[in-house]
Amino acid sequence: MSKKHIVILSGAGVSAESGLKTFRDSDGLWNGYNVYEVATPGGWQKNPQLVLDFYNDRRRDIAAAQPNAAHIGLAELEQDFEVTIITQNIDDLHERAGSNHVVHLHGEIFKMRSVEDTDKTYEIREDIKIGDMATDGTQLRPYIVWFEEEVPMMEKAVMILQDADYFVVIGTSLQVYPAASLIHYVSPFLPVFIIDTKNPTVNNHANLTVIEMPATEGVKELRKFLKP
Repeated sequence: MSKKHIVILSGAGVSAESGLKTFRDSDGLWNGYNVYEVATPGGWQKNPQLVLDFYNDRRRDIAAAQPNAAHIGLAELEQDFEVTIITQNIDDLHERAGSNHVVHLHGEIFKMRSVEDTDKTYEIREDIKIGDMATDGTQLRPYIVWFEEEVPMMEKAVMILQDADYFVVIGTSLQVYPAASLIHYVSPFLPVFIIDTKNPTVNNHANLTVIEMPATEGVKELRKFLKP
């Protein structure tokens, strides 16, 4: 008998308990930076050095962070289920915790790409510097999907949801689009679980369970509801 498929949408709240600061729309700041200066194409054109410095700092922060109990608990679900994690996070903590199927909607901090060609990507563990060039001769930039840019993995994410037996939303306010729209692609009768300290507003779901807890506690609670 095949395993049931859990699709998980994870957000910044999952990694917050590993010490990684989250971006919140309320003040428009991310680690003290205006997001439009460090997370838009216009910000890059205005001051690429500032943008590189910002993500070089994030890369160091993430390299020093460790997966928390939520990351580990989600990875352990693979013992009984087929699990796909669709994450809004740019860190690699899901992978380091042991999850084998992770789709990054907003890019990956340990990759860089050509300014011109989104398909020319390279692994990066150190800093990206002005003058670091891709093989096409253009400047390298973080492999991050910025505001005002298309989210190329959205189509794949929607296809993954078509095969879900459970949908779990964890650590996200469902305010950042288009990622937040994924819940609208879920059948209204599919079991949906929302784990967050603040319950996002979700309508039109007949089979909704809300777990108002931090991610680390909520993942433990989730296991009580799931049946292999």
